[in-house]
Amino acid sequence: MLKLYSWNVNGIRAAEKKGFLDWLAATGADVVAVQETKAHPDQLSARLREPAGYATHWDWAEKKGYSGVATFARTAPVASERGLGDARFDHEGRTLIQDHGTFVFFNIYFPNGGRGPEWVQHKLAFYRHFMTRVQAYRAAGRAVIVCGDVNTAYAEIDLARPKENVKTSGFMPEERAAMGEFYTGGLTDTFRHLHPEAVKYTWWDQVSRARERNVGWRLDYFFVTPDLLPRVVAAEVHDDVQGSDHCPISLTLDV
Repeated sequence: MLKLYSWNVNGIRAAEKKGFLDWLAATGADVVAVQETKAHPDQLSARLREPAGYATHWDWAEKKGYSGVATFARTAPVASERGLGDARFDHEGRTLIQDHGTFVFFNIYFPNGGRGPEWVQHKLAFYRHFMTRVQAYRAAGRAVIVCGDVNTAYAEIDLARPKENVKTSGFMPEERAAMGEFYTGGLTDTFRHLHPEAVKYTWWDQVSRARERNVGWRLDYFFVTPDLLPRVVAAEVHDDVQGSDHCPISLTLDV
């Protein structure tokens, strides 16, 4: 079995103080992807930069304290690439693409459109370019796994208050339509595939203490291409895990 986790940690240095490394060790995961690290590797402790038992790769933003992703893998990838290969996006530290031989692994912190219409358009352009990269790997016959914080709740079941949020970035019609192109392009949402009726959220607003009332959004996903779908054993939301405004999600594959 191949066990993978994804978690928007909302600051990797803060997460370390809250027990992130203990959580990492306890997962027994083969690959762990984290988003919104908000740090350059040089700002991290040696234990966090290179946890025991994992080969670690980082992508960071030019702007300090912003964005950033990291991938921890028990078996080092054959190759690791920072960014999507487009200057419009790659200064933001949002993407790691790794070749693990039997699959290509995307760890992505997708843009948030909440700062205004121009950011929504930036987010949609990011979605489109991301899919060109996925399609290129599919055309080459490669199996692909994608995970991360997509910053969109796709369906009404994926957020507690859909009617009130139709005009809110993260549930706007154009964002949901753009995310729908992931599915028509060959990606499957593994959690919804296995749990079509389950109501689970992965993000809660901290200001309003929404987690206490479970007024949340499902913004974090694991996607796979069709060649991997028969191998999906489990896809879970670990909403009992504290330490961030998001909770971890996991995917288990029979390889």
